[in-house]
Amino acid sequence: MTIKALRTPEERFSVLPAFPYQPHYVDDLSGYESLRMAYIDEGDKSAEYTFLCLHGEPSWSYLYRKMIPVFTGAGHRVIAPDLFGFGRSDKPVDESVYNFEFHRNSLIKLIERLDLKNVVLVCQDWGGFLGLTLPMDMQDRFKKLIVMNTGIGTGEPLTEAAKQWIGFSAGVPEIPVGGLFACDAGAAVT
Repeated sequence: MTIKALRTPEERFSVLPAFPYQPHYVDDLSGYESLRMAYIDEGDKSAEYTFLCLHGEPSWSYLYRKMIPVFTGAGHRVIAPDLFGFGRSDKPVDESVYNFEFHRNSLIKLIERLDLKNVVLVCQDWGGFLGLTLPMDMQDRFKKLIVMNTGIGTGEPLTEAAKQWIGFSAGVPEIPVGGLFACDAGAAVT
């Protein structure tokens, strides 16, 4: 099935402070063949652990720019994908494509495609909602979790705050993502 999508021109990523990482791409994920997913792959591929860093909304793998050198400096491999619709990954035009299963299944396909093992899941925001479901279905691949600023789906209705954020993000023509990242300019990973 072909999914019509937009692709952000590479020059839009030419000036990224503290982000020297080169993107890698896959365009052959089963069920997503018409889409290109970007990901960062840093560190030793034979490392004992692979840190899978999943971002939330409205960010992308750039979110992990300060953590990647800490993880690789400790001898680990880091995979930080840009979910479809974010960063360097393709952005499907049809908004109905964007749902939980679409994103979750693309992550499963990426993990299988890259044959990731001994995974330490690092998840934040929506990356947690998606990512925390993966170890249950792929227990042989996951070893540890680092969970930040996210929630765990319990089957309960969304909170009022979550509904407000969804309404806001769906209704504004542009979210100032650069401004959100600039807010942590002085922050450091400790």
